[in-house]
Amino acid sequence: MTDVLHTVENGVSWITLNRPEAMNAVTWDQRERIIALLGEASTDPAVRAVVVTATGRGFCAGADLRGAPASGSPRVAGDVARTIRLGAQRLIGAVLDCEKPVIAAVNGTAAGIGAHLAFACDLVLAAESAKFIEVFVRRGLVPDGGGAYLLPRLIGPQRAKELMFFGDAVTAQDARELGLVNRVVPADELEKAAREWAERLAQGPTRALALTKQLVNASLDADRSTAFAAEAAAQEINMTTRDANEGVASFVERRAPRYEGR
Repeated sequence: MTDVLHTVENGVSWITLNRPEAMNAVTWDQRERIIALLGEASTDPAVRAVVVTATGRGFCAGADLRGAPASGSPRVAGDVARTIRLGAQRLIGAVLDCEKPVIAAVNGTAAGIGAHLAFACDLVLAAESAKFIEVFVRRGLVPDGGGAYLLPRLIGPQRAKELMFFGDAVTAQDARELGLVNRVVPADELEKAAREWAERLAQGPTRALALTKQLVNASLDADRSTAFAAEAAAQEINMTTRDANEGVASFVERRAPRYEGR
């Protein structure tokens, strides 16, 4: 499928949206392909990190519903909620639930579901030219794709409301200052920066990273007792892995660890 390019290099799954003529507005087929690739990354031991990026000037200009399968039936109550649940929310859920760390390399405009796709990733790198837009209010719409869940957790409710109420474009540097972006780099250095981070993660203790991701993602929805219990359970699971044993052995033997992702 040429609308989504995919390669695996040095343990990194590169998922690249490839509709530059449409600013990479995501179609139904692209969404399903991305969800499938994220699922495959979770189960493939050869994949130890993921990068989501795009070609051209746009990272993702939102959803392109023209590619959605037509039902041929009049809309009835429940259809919209089902579409959102099975569409945009599944896409964002696939990123959050991926068992490998996911980096967004945002090369240009990320609007609507495109912005939420980036914000759902574990780490966000942005080119200096990138912009983030909560575009829904401009169309008289409610944010979807988990936006009202993600943004308050990243930047707090008041700043999230400001972005969602006004729909103003946020520059990459402003997004970094808000806490939406980890690092801003020149456009011609974005791929290099993403590759360096991803390959560093791919050399790490993959199962420990997966469990850490789960703990952090769940922490804001849990009370202290639940979070502490989850932490203890994650530690118990992780100590059965080869990488945990290798990490301890390398410390005792005063050498660099050699993690295998198992």
